[in-house]
Amino acid sequence: MDLSTFAAARECGNRLAVIWEAGSLTYAQLAERVATACAALVDRGYGPATLLAIRASNRWPTLVLILACIERGIPFVAIHPRWTDREVQVVMQDARPVALCGDAEVDSLTAGERADATPPFTIPAVDISDAAPLAILYSSGTTGTPKGAILSRAAFVASAQGSADNLGWQTEDRWLLCLPLCHIGGLSIVTRCLLGRRTLVLLPKYEASQVLHMIVRHRVTLLSVVPTMLKGLLDAEGIEGAEGSDALARLRAVLCGGAATPLSLVERAVAAGVNVLCTYGLTEACSQVTVQKWLPKPLARQGCGTPLAGLSLSIRSEQGVPLPPGEVGRIVVRGSSLLTGYVGQEPLRQRWFDTGDLGELDEEGTLYVHARRIDLIVTGGENVYPLEVEQELLRLPSVRAAVVFGIPDPQYGAVVAAALVVSPDFQRGELAELLTSSLAPFKRPRWWARVDSFPELPSGKLDRRRAITELTPLLRKEL
Repeated sequence: MDLSTFAAARECGNRLAVIWEAGSLTYAQLAERVATACAALVDRGYGPATLLAIRASNRWPTLVLILACIERGIPFVAIHPRWTDREVQVVMQDARPVALCGDAEVDSLTAGERADATPPFTIPAVDISDAAPLAILYSSGTTGTPKGAILSRAAFVASAQGSADNLGWQTEDRWLLCLPLCHIGGLSIVTRCLLGRRTLVLLPKYEASQVLHMIVRHRVTLLSVVPTMLKGLLDAEGIEGAEGSDALARLRAVLCGGAATPLSLVERAVAAGVNVLCTYGLTEACSQVTVQKWLPKPLARQGCGTPLAGLSLSIRSEQGVPLPPGEVGRIVVRGSSLLTGYVGQEPLRQRWFDTGDLGELDEEGTLYVHARRIDLIVTGGENVYPLEVEQELLRLPSVRAAVVFGIPDPQYGAVVAAALVVSPDFQRGELAELLTSSLAPFKRPRWWARVDSFPELPSGKLDRRRAITELTPLLRKEL
């Protein structure tokens, strides 16, 4: 199938393409809106040789403009609506788009009706190479200055096809988009639904009660979240009298990625009848790299699954030597959904892309992610992976959230520190007993902080760098 709204309209024009709280469009109606935007883009001289910046808020007109850019082969830079002027300026100076389309400009480009924006769409066709860039997405900047990943049309198609090979498509599938449209997790849902000719349910922003409401009201079958969202949804379902108290169990699958998902959270979700599939991915690979195989019934499984079709994964030593199953090393990836390169840098020509993350593979090829290399704690010559300690801390029901990181130490080089969000019934003695029985002494936190919440990135993921900066002054030797 083509990555084309017009082709989708010809094939299934009466099928719902997008639903939002106040309305909906079939593929035929969406195609007319997209054609209007295409004509406006042509009028302004925008084509495949130009680059636009779009302030990509989760609004249906923004979706229309993005689809118009895809239709005309106009690459775009996704600008987060919550970025400050300074953050926007950094990206504008780096990528140098010809224009920035805020909400008002988006509305202007997508409004009205035109004679050339009705079937059979008389707007001049354009020949678009599969290797042409579709979008430039900037990393969240948690490891330094953000870099713009250039992602081709072919990469998005490969990623969507890999996802479909695992999940399959059912006739009534509807995918709820509550992740930011400006991030790869959100944008890839758009391209998956377009390529699969399925329905996208668009939510302006994540709010647990609203997500549950939309699942029930619009018969959603698929949902993508990060772990903090999944926990919030489970908490919201647990409120007595909450609308959609069994909404998550109605879903065919909940894909959970963007950060490591604690096994305790997966087990809680599965106990509630939720079919959770843990994933591992990154912007540079058009979202998913690995995902657990879809099963018709919920099952709590460890790890992040196996690579999507078209992708290969290897664990390497610091010298680049492949490591056997069970050994921890650098996660490197190759395949058809990888980025072309970064803005302002030479195209990537190496066969393998170093993700910067640490993990291991088991004998069956399942990936276990341990940490970003920048997060690894080396204490007295021993490696400590924050995720392992965090998962142990979260085994105690009264620990609601945990962040583990290293702090400098004159004797050991670094020691383990932890910050916790706990419930009123938290007992320090229970935690000490748990850690004594489950973690080696060098892995146990020596410094502690108790807080009400952790800072988050706009995507809903933990802002680990900011958390460490803000929490370090609060650390004490006693919890």
